Amino acid sequence: MAASEDQPRGQQPLEGSLRSTNKKKFKLTNTIQEGEHSIYGIIFNFIDAKYFDVFASVGGNYVNIYQCMKDGGIGLLQHYFDEDKDECFYTTSWSCSHEGTPILVVGGLKGILHVIDVRNMKIIKSLIGHGGPINEVKTQPLKPSIALTASKDESIRLWNIQTGICIMKFAGEGGHRLDALSVDFHPSDIYKFLSCGMDSTVKVWSIKMTWSHVEESFIWTDLPSKFPTLAIELPMFTVAVHVNYVDCNRWVGNFIMSKGGDNEIVLWEPKLEGATPLEEGSLDILHKYPVPDSNHWFMKFSLDFKFMTMAIGNRKGRVYVWDLLSSPPELISKLSTSNLNSTIRQTALSFNGSTILCCCDDGSIWRWDQVAAS
Repeated sequence: MAASEDQPRGQQPLEGSLRSTNKKKFKLTNTIQEGEHSIYGIIFNFIDAKYFDVFASVGGNYVNIYQCMKDGGIGLLQHYFDEDKDECFYTTSWSCSHEGTPILVVGGLKGILHVIDVRNMKIIKSLIGHGGPINEVKTQPLKPSIALTASKDESIRLWNIQTGICIMKFAGEGGHRLDALSVDFHPSDIYKFLSCGMDSTVKVWSIKMTWSHVEESFIWTDLPSKFPTLAIELPMFTVAVHVNYVDCNRWVGNFIMSKGGDNEIVLWEPKLEGATPLEEGSLDILHKYPVPDSNHWFMKFSLDFKFMTMAIGNRKGRVYVWDLLSSPPELISKLSTSNLNSTIRQTALSFNGSTILCCCDDGSIWRWDQVAAS
């Protein structure tokens, strides 16, 4: 059962003047030490309901898959390491095969997109195209065979991980002028996606007019290298929300949440009607979520499946948890412990937001679980 097909994710938060009054309490339940390498990515599997309690982490030349136990434990299920000791994985995203087998898509320093069969942790495909490191990979929740990658080479690429084809490349006149750092598919509109980067811009792209190219990639019978990759230079919308780099952006329904190097996350609404690709677009800022000591680049926030909660870590080992249904914004919890003082690179919220994970520069993973209200 694909979660994205059963539960639409396009709902709008912050309607009217809603305000949550109950602060959530979380208890530190577990921590594990993977090694001395930094762990850059951590993500729960939202693709299949059978694996909602399973998450993956990436860092160094390692990929690990764990299960969150009901008693607060963390069980190691699978382990993979790349033979190239100079490889360093930065990002991963879940997918699945036609038979329902869980798949991980992994990228990093070498700019190679690896497609890994989770059953045996064997690489199915290694997709080459980027001219620099891959900073983020995201699979399409409505069509998991499609993946986006953001790269240091200033481009975004759209891949068919089933056939190994690079379908489209997004770069050029209206593209990013510096490293592309983050991408995200729209939760309910299969044609839209976001990108952001070192050039301080957030861009909204549309592949509606070129969707036939995506369909062609599934029936292509020649070599993947001979597929006519489509070059797209103009987004449908560009805006500078932050004054510095933007290293994480996510759709929240039809709103956008982005994090820059200014110690805050901004929730805003793009004005897409009448926007021209080469002119700066307009927006309405809805809320700002201050996050002290988060101005190191490559620190990513996470959301639960229904966009009710957001969590982000900072460089002092603290996790800030925000209620996205409250207006004005409400910080519902600040998680810390005396033993955690390393930079938190990414958080992961479970499907219903009751479990929060974070991964750190010192090679550790920490788990908090929500405590039932007394």
